[in-house]
Amino acid sequence: PFLFENYDQARCVLDSEIGDELLAKMSDHGLVGMAWSENGFRHLTNSQREIASPADAEGLRVRTMENAVHQEAFRQMGARPTPMAFPELFTALQQGTVDGQENPITVIVATNFWEVQDYLSLTGHVYSPAIVLGSPILLDGLSEEERDWFMQAAAASVDATREEVSRLEREGVALLEANGMTVRTEIDPAPFQQAVEPAYEIFTSQYGSDMLERIREKAGNC
Repeated sequence: PFLFENYDQARCVLDSEIGDELLAKMSDHGLVGMAWSENGFRHLTNSQREIASPADAEGLRVRTMENAVHQEAFRQMGARPTPMAFPELFTALQQGTVDGQENPITVIVATNFWEVQDYLSLTGHVYSPAIVLGSPILLDGLSEEERDWFMQAAAASVDATREEVSRLEREGVALLEANGMTVRTEIDPAPFQQAVEPAYEIFTSQYGSDMLERIREKAGNC
């Protein structure tokens, strides 16, 4: 959470040798990591109140992914993280099983969450990349030229997706406002960063901090 300040930083890091190293790790799972695409920064919506600080999130039942880091971050902010499969989310919001959720603007718009959520805070708390993956069985059976075509197509898809995400984020916020959502655009990230720091401590104690420190250093120089 709050690892990157903006798209330029996130894209710069993933387009660097760090991103290449992480893509290479896909081979451990029987896949070929071809490129880093993206879904966008995740933002917080809810049906209860405007969120401008961690204190405002106190007690909110927020649907999160089944991701221990995400859950702990929201727990540290005082919210009540509620992991749930995405197909169940709209109904859960509609019925009040959960108060809010967090997703990129592209997802919030595509899912018509304005029908069941009143407030959007542009927290940008997590950057969500998307990995373009390939099958080694397929790619290993191609000629070098054919394999290059696939890699070029993957790179082209990244450029197109990033451009579309940027466009949809700009236009999406206006669309959500037009559909009645109250949008908080000015968020001071510092209190949120301070609130989630214990989550960093928990997970770096388990997995180490080398990669995190490299990413932070690279992002600071982007």
